[in-house]
Amino acid sequence: MNLAIDIGNSTVKVAVFDGQELVHYDKFEGHSLEGLEKVSRNYAIEKCIVSSTVNVTDDMKSDVQATGIEKIVYLDSTTRVPVKNLYRTPRTLGTDRLAAAVGAYSQSGGRDALVVDMGTAITYELVTAQGEYLGGNISPGVELRLKALHEFTAKLPKVDREGEKPFWGIDTETAIRCGVLDGVRHEIEGFVKELIVKYPYLVVFLTGGNIFDFDSSIKKRIFVDRYIVLKGLNRILKDY
Repeated sequence: MNLAIDIGNSTVKVAVFDGQELVHYDKFEGHSLEGLEKVSRNYAIEKCIVSSTVNVTDDMKSDVQATGIEKIVYLDSTTRVPVKNLYRTPRTLGTDRLAAAVGAYSQSGGRDALVVDMGTAITYELVTAQGEYLGGNISPGVELRLKALHEFTAKLPKVDREGEKPFWGIDTETAIRCGVLDGVRHEIEGFVKELIVKYPYLVVFLTGGNIFDFDSSIKKRIFVDRYIVLKGLNRILKDY
């Protein structure tokens, strides 16, 4: 069995795989890895892979080592992956983004694939049917947009993403909520529609954050997969 660990900006996601089958999933708030030991006691884990968007501290490594897993891989730009990385600065590429691309490639059924990961930032990763990772885009996530409108203006309030959302804003609160949420939806639809011109068989994996009601012309291409990064990590570990 394999253990995949995805350390994000605010949470740690953990998955145990038996081959390609996900048999356990957990999420920890913050960057604590103390829960790993319990997971390792319940499963016969042989290999582990760690992806992190933050610096991995000595305490974090100690918690991983405490699991007693013999083979531990810390994903970075030198790690062997089953895609050709064409990113111009591979050392600056977030390992979660690379893992997402690998996950999409392994799940796409031989088609070109786009991953849209809606976390603190919204990231877009494009990988071809031939296994070439072409790079991607980064834009502010929903919470960042709502926060920025409040903090970088004199009078606009801080608005929650949840709440009344008419077709068109009818007061300042709904104007902000509609503007941000519909802005994100149109952004994603715009990227997908442009990519379809060049990659007509494109499949889209949506992970993390809000689920939007997309235009019917692209909705049939979109698959929601909250585990795409973890699946990518598991696929990378297959070669170790």
